Amino acid sequence: MGAGESKPTSEVSQHVFSSDAPVRFSNELVDSLQKNTFVRSLVKSAEIYMLKRISQTDSTRSKQQELQYQQRLTAELEKLRENGSQELSKLYDSLSSDSDKPSEPSLAEKISDATSSSSTLAEKQRQKDMSRSSVSKEIEALKKKLEGRKKLEQVDSGLAKAKEDVITCLRMNDRKPLDCWKEVEIFKREVGRLEKDFVEKTIR
Repeated sequence: MGAGESKPTSEVSQHVFSSDAPVRFSNELVDSLQKNTFVRSLVKSAEIYMLKRISQTDSTRSKQQELQYQQRLTAELEKLRENGSQELSKLYDSLSSDSDKPSEPSLAEKISDATSSSSTLAEKQRQKDMSRSSVSKEIEALKKKLEGRKKLEQVDSGLAKAKEDVITCLRMNDRKPLDCWKEVEIFKREVGRLEKDFVEKTIR
């Protein structure tokens, strides 16, 4: 019996006092607290601490939000890249399969083929048979022909000599270019002669 009462209880009892009327402090107490530097510095430091806590929570919250936005943005960009690459590969596959398969002629094409001549059919078949490689080969052949034609058109020796004379004179008389009037006249004569020859060849 007595042993039970002498044991210390682990639970601490709390008493809560509640008042129906608001708590009021006297003016003298408030004035003395306001004048006390220790209390003022304590209140000031408490305010600073609370402001720091609020700003830290705001900054950490904004950093977390920014991090979340960046993660979502990178995830969306990755999705878009994957979708774009898939679409591109699908398009490439469909284009390559379409170019490999011969297209089925329509009814109108079949009727026009039946009524057209053999030369028209042969031309149509030749156009169908043309592939990229054959077109590129034809382009290369045309380039070679054009280069060959350019080589055939040699510059006239008289015009080339007159041009060289004008250039040499202008280099020697770079301060007095009007001294090269004779060479310029010869060059003009040669150009006029070539123009006359070209007109005569064109009219014939």
